[in-house]
Amino acid sequence: MDALEMLLGRHSVDSLVDPAPQGEQLMRILQTAMAAPDHGKMRPWRYVLIEGDMRKEFARLLEKALSSQTPPVPEAKIEKRVKKFMSTPLIIALGMRLKENEKIPVIEQQMAAAAAYMNVLNALYAEGFGAVWISGDMAYNKKIRKKLGFSSPDQLAGYLLVGTPEKPSRMEEKKRPDVKGFIAKWEGEAPEFVVD
Repeated sequence: MDALEMLLGRHSVDSLVDPAPQGEQLMRILQTAMAAPDHGKMRPWRYVLIEGDMRKEFARLLEKALSSQTPPVPEAKIEKRVKKFMSTPLIIALGMRLKENEKIPVIEQQMAAAAAYMNVLNALYAEGFGAVWISGDMAYNKKIRKKLGFSSPDQLAGYLLVGTPEKPSRMEEKKRPDVKGFIAKWEGEAPEFVVD
């Protein structure tokens, strides 16, 4: 498949089984981060790999941290997350090493990190793997962030759950909205978008 076809076909997959990429293949996939746009060459992205038996230990950390969170996370949601993290072949925590009071604003550092993560998602898909990027309460919990090595001002952008799709799937293009609604021409005044 050509590059544009690959980008148009990439989609999130959360029913994942072994194998996940490893060794040189995983390093090559993660190397795509280094091609992300990065004003100031700050390279704020960081990856923490959670695999093997450590998935169970991390799932227990999640369970404990989310159970003690205020407001409380519903028990059913915690159970679902724990089960998902224990069964996913590879978890990649998406860290951001942010530097405040720098020439490059924090928002630009965050955007560079997000671009790097998207490169990794595209590379995973190009190599035949499935992945889904999840965030929410698990990314913003201070206990979890600290345990992964990201104390403030560093942040977590979430996690990539990675493996091989349990069932072959292909995103049907008709499921995605037409981009035309998200495009407007500027003619001297604030434009309006069809989707708005």
